[in-house]
Amino acid sequence: MSKLATRYFIDLTQPEIAAQFKKNPLVILPAGSVEQHGPHLPTGTDIYAANVIGHAVAERMDGLVLPGGPLGVTPMHMPFEGTITLSPDTYQRVVTEICASTAQHGAKRLLILNWHEGNIPSLAIASEKLHREVGMSVIVVQACYVAAELYGHDCGGLTHGGEIEALAVLAYQPNLVHLDRIDNVNSSDHSHGRKWDRLRRTRSYQPVLRDIKTIAATGWYGAPEHATAAKGVKMLNDIADAIAKECGEIFALLDEAQGGTAEIKHLKIAG
Repeated sequence: MSKLATRYFIDLTQPEIAAQFKKNPLVILPAGSVEQHGPHLPTGTDIYAANVIGHAVAERMDGLVLPGGPLGVTPMHMPFEGTITLSPDTYQRVVTEICASTAQHGAKRLLILNWHEGNIPSLAIASEKLHREVGMSVIVVQACYVAAELYGHDCGGLTHGGEIEALAVLAYQPNLVHLDRIDNVNSSDHSHGRKWDRLRRTRSYQPVLRDIKTIAATGWYGAPEHATAAKGVKMLNDIADAIAKECGEIFALLDEAQGGTAEIKHLKIAG
């Protein structure tokens, strides 16, 4: 069969998907959210970032990108219009049922690529279930943290609505980014935002925040005004290279630990 024109599952035909699963049973689930990102970035910023990075990783690892759906767990952003949230139970079930469906058709390796921090606890539970009850080899990648590691020093860290997130959307669809709209709209105080983000991201202590306004009164903070499409594409490629390399090595280790086989079971979802 000829090379796939796209890695997006929903853009392919059934025979193409069947052949690809026989060739390489790897699926990538993008995980994001729909939430406010200030006046300059779309509410789909997180899922757009996960999708575009997921596709770049799929090209490097010869996998398929699943239609994960745009929604995630983001109650902290509900005080602002433009936010839609799922409950953790609903989100876990959506993730589990999507991936279990592909396992039934032959997918054995699952890479969950997440850009939204609010999804992390739910994805940990869902991925455990997909491994133990369905039999998939699973890696969860916090792509937003990979971006922060690679570009945080140049972009003022990982800020909500800041340069890193602007670059991710610019790499996906530049016309969705409106940097001109921040000329007369200042972001929230950077030092205040960094203090609270640092506190909630420590390994030892994680306060539960009810409202994004605790971090940023305007709903966003950072300095995205220097973001460009060219830099966005470079960031995309650097992140995808790093994730593909690391996950390739981890999947090899998982294969070794599991004896080179992955037994796919049928998950019965309670009604």
